[in-house]
Amino acid sequence: MDPMNLSPLYWLGPVGAISALGAAFAFSRGVMANSEGEGEMVEIAQAVRDGAMAYLTRQYKVVALVFVALVAILFVLSTQGTQAWQTVIGVPVAGLFSGLCGWFGMKMATNASARTAYAAKQSLNDGLKVAFRAGAVMGLVVVGFALLDISAWFFLYTQGIVPLPEGDALVAMTTIMLSYGMGASTQALFARVGGGIYTKAADVGADLVGKVEAGIPEDDARNPATIADNVGDNVGDVAGMGADLYESYYGSILATMALGAAAALAAAGSLGEGVGLKLAVAPLALAGVGVFASLVGVFVVKAEENASFNKLLKSLHMGVWAASAIIVVASWFLFQNIFAGTEISAAGVWGAIVTGLLGGLVIAWFTEYYTSYEHKPTQSIAEQAQTGPATVIISGISVGMISTWVPILVVVVGIMLAFYLAGGGETFLLGLYGVGIAAVGMLSTLGITLATDAYGPIADNAGGNAEMSGQPSYVRERTDTLDSLGNTTAATGKGFAIGSAALTALALLASYVITVKEYAIRGGVFGEDATSASVSVQDVVNYYDVTLLNPSVLGGVFIGVMLAFVFCAMTMNAVGRAAYAMMNECRRQFGLMREAFKDLQMTEDQINDPMQWPKKVQYQGKQYPDYASCVDISTTSAQKEMVMPSILAIVVPILVGFLLGVAGVLGMLVGGLTSGFAVAIYMANAGGAWDNAKKYI
Repeated sequence: MDPMNLSPLYWLGPVGAISALGAAFAFSRGVMANSEGEGEMVEIAQAVRDGAMAYLTRQYKVVALVFVALVAILFVLSTQGTQAWQTVIGVPVAGLFSGLCGWFGMKMATNASARTAYAAKQSLNDGLKVAFRAGAVMGLVVVGFALLDISAWFFLYTQGIVPLPEGDALVAMTTIMLSYGMGASTQALFARVGGGIYTKAADVGADLVGKVEAGIPEDDARNPATIADNVGDNVGDVAGMGADLYESYYGSILATMALGAAAALAAAGSLGEGVGLKLAVAPLALAGVGVFASLVGVFVVKAEENASFNKLLKSLHMGVWAASAIIVVASWFLFQNIFAGTEISAAGVWGAIVTGLLGGLVIAWFTEYYTSYEHKPTQSIAEQAQTGPATVIISGISVGMISTWVPILVVVVGIMLAFYLAGGGETFLLGLYGVGIAAVGMLSTLGITLATDAYGPIADNAGGNAEMSGQPSYVRERTDTLDSLGNTTAATGKGFAIGSAALTALALLASYVITVKEYAIRGGVFGEDATSASVSVQDVVNYYDVTLLNPSVLGGVFIGVMLAFVFCAMTMNAVGRAAYAMMNECRRQFGLMREAFKDLQMTEDQINDPMQWPKKVQYQGKQYPDYASCVDISTTSAQKEMVMPSILAIVVPILVGFLLGVAGVLGMLVGGLTSGFAVAIYMANAGGAWDNAKKYI
């Protein structure tokens, strides 16, 4: 293949990637320059760090085995000509970069917690700065590695360094690159499921036995599960969330590139010379601009001393709004330049981006409304506590369910607007490209939006460190303020992640049809003379009978809907089993500790009052509480329990493909997307509202 002439704006992608990684390194150095405190603060931070890295190491060993099997399957498929040989390299590389994001993000978060607590001793602003900059490391590493991966492959293909199959080079290139998303998705699946099981098992175990049964305050050093609980915050909300958003970010860019190449080919040159390459470069350039906008947003975040909760929240919002405003302005000039001399409406594509950005902000705002204790829905749950737990559960479920209407309507309106603004009325694939670019727009400020999310567990761990190490009350007050802020940003982060995943999934769904078309053409389904330009999406849909009257499509839809519920049930049962093991371990240790207290000649009243217990005690040659045992139980349970839900998510689509064909798979993807989106919003918001209602009380 002859080298393609790359637009100078392509370089926004790789330059943005390097800038993001460079800024992440600079922020990490800045965070590490702060003191970790003294004595017990350092010991506690080290225990959390050791537990988090031990979990991640064991998870990555399991995931490595999955990737070995996946690469072997891809290799066999490539030898048979049913899969491009490049996927054998591209898929594990995508998984590796996603894994590196989790590793670096976790390392930074666990190093920052004690430093945040110690900085909060000096001032509230110092504490916020350390925690937020540490969170920014995660956000910037995610966008940096994703952009670096995509930019590198794009360059290698367009310059002819890596060969491509026969046919339209741009369509072949973007379709092959789209397959690399399997690597990011596999890593995200295990990180999210395993991390979620670990987090909740440790949380439930620590709260039920420590707080409810023993009467020990939260984050008290005398609770054996307290370190595991702190580790869990990082495992789920840093590594898990990072891998999740890496997949959405990576997938949205690749899907939009593939749709752009296909749209240009379908228009058969009517859109202008070389427009396919311009459509493919646009999401990459936009993501590069997003890096610089996010960096500006990070520096905007500041807090006054003794600032109220609302002022702190506004400070974080200002950072996100500043980044979004820069994207809106910069993308206008960017697309005027990229699409100059073509029939593409630069204003229309820009409108699709603004739609995505605004959609993300609206979803985040309404998620905050339904989950923050500053607003009525969460306050109403707290009021129900006056009549008992039953009404609290009923109220929380209702708040979670009613909260689904805004994100779903926002996504529906966003899809319609983006589709028609980008030119879907004239060229169907161009409309789908608009939906894809809207997803990229929503995720373009990921550098700062993920920073606000990763900030949450860092602030939470800082509060735990301050409590366990017995810091003065004013330090705990400051870390509590930062922690409350973190709970709100974590909830809005989940809403943002779910909304962006829904838009990305829709773009990937459209890209799946393009991929099927390419393989069908290569397999001679549409005749020997068929080309990508001569076969339309409608031809593919007609050939595979993708209509609601086809029982295969309907069967796939129902399986997709069912899949979301079965997956949730499996993960919740897994949490229950893991939490049960954790609770039994805590009870065992409390029993041994009470025996040790008797040996120390403590009175019965002292033994029955946990607040009079010493923080550490020796019994039969071993020190209690034994934090490592609880960490090990959570780690082992998470590794074991994440296997079946993950296998379900991987195997069912393959079985549906064999049994119901392409039509069935498309139906399953639609069913899974719609039900999964609604269930995810409901569960995330109900959980966030319950959590903050407890804090409000």
